[in-house]
Amino acid sequence: MGVHIENLEELNQDFERRTPLEIVRWAVEKFSPRIAMTSSFGPESGVLLHLVSRVDPAVPVLFLETGYHFPETLAYRDQLAELFGLKNIVALKADPVRRAKLIEDSAGFPYEKNPDLCCAVNKVEPLEPVIKNYEAWMSGIRRHQTDFRKSVQAVEAYEGGRWKISPLVNLTSRDAWWYMKEQKIPQHPLWEKGYLSIGCWPCTRPVQAGDDERSGRWAGKSKKECGIHTFLKEVKPALTPEEKEAPSKDLGDGL
Repeated sequence: MGVHIENLEELNQDFERRTPLEIVRWAVEKFSPRIAMTSSFGPESGVLLHLVSRVDPAVPVLFLETGYHFPETLAYRDQLAELFGLKNIVALKADPVRRAKLIEDSAGFPYEKNPDLCCAVNKVEPLEPVIKNYEAWMSGIRRHQTDFRKSVQAVEAYEGGRWKISPLVNLTSRDAWWYMKEQKIPQHPLWEKGYLSIGCWPCTRPVQAGDDERSGRWAGKSKKECGIHTFLKEVKPALTPEEKEAPSKDLGDGL
């Protein structure tokens, strides 16, 4: 039987006052062993990886091996895994037939011809069946990263009885940077070169001064997300009888 959370709204209100470590500890205690986390092993990934390692270094860390990672990212992954004693890093790869056809159909440049399909084949499709083996999934997304993510809650319910936990939801980039500095966590080698958010090398550029930290991803394109945070359908909490009867204008900024 799956985990039941009685009042998700109250839980999220409480988590607004909790530390990321407290949220990680709650998640692992609540859902283990049916919990995993995803990590890109990017510039701020060390924060959540370190927190999880303090609670349970055996939590599976799902890493999407797209075939297009910077060599520095792969080296950083191995460095953090050893440093934190992470015991269960799982590399997820695209179906080789699907990937070969994608490359063939795009004359070798799927990330240029159809970046949405490239992300779908190399990221979403490998992750989707695996994440559904777990009841809960921890991610490192934060509200301050983009407008798209500003409404993220610490705990969200999804169809199929699955839960997504974002322990770092309230952190700013500065918070993350200070945590890594105080904990002596090494930074991604490309961070000092202006890469504040790092994905696949064909679709990642250094961030320009004054731009948001993810502006270097798919630069020059309207694309903002790879799709791994959007393929599950969120289940919103049901309105109370009072909320159903209230005029919509009274809901104001609380939505």
